Amino acid sequence: MKAVSDMRRRRSEILVAVIGVLGLGFATLGAAGTLPRLPRDFAFPQGDGSPGTVTFSHPSHVDQKRPDCTGCHPAMFSILEKPRPTAGGPLRHPQMERGAQCGACHDGKAAFGLDNCTMCHRQEEASRR
Repeated sequence: MKAVSDMRRRRSEILVAVIGVLGLGFATLGAAGTLPRLPRDFAFPQGDGSPGTVTFSHPSHVDQKRPDCTGCHPAMFSILEKPRPTAGGPLRHPQMERGAQCGACHDGKAAFGLDNCTMCHRQEEASRR
């Protein structure tokens, strides 16, 4: 049990360090008016019944004037592993409609709502597979 506890504490320490370094880097580069190189776009696996592929793009989610990773990382999305949610399980509309994952912002107030399918689900990308 102590080994598991130690592993969890160490992982938490690593996450805090990573976020601190990223925050410092963003603050420094943000002050200069430029963003660091952000991760490439990520296409989530298309689920059954999905009207098209959902591709996440960091540049469209990062405020260039005040870049900050901590709004999404690590609470809603893992930062150290392949893009995946850390809370609420796989990306699914019921979780998002309850304000989890993407739905934390995409509520029709802070950002466009979940009722506009074509904003996220891209059929042309799905057909290129």
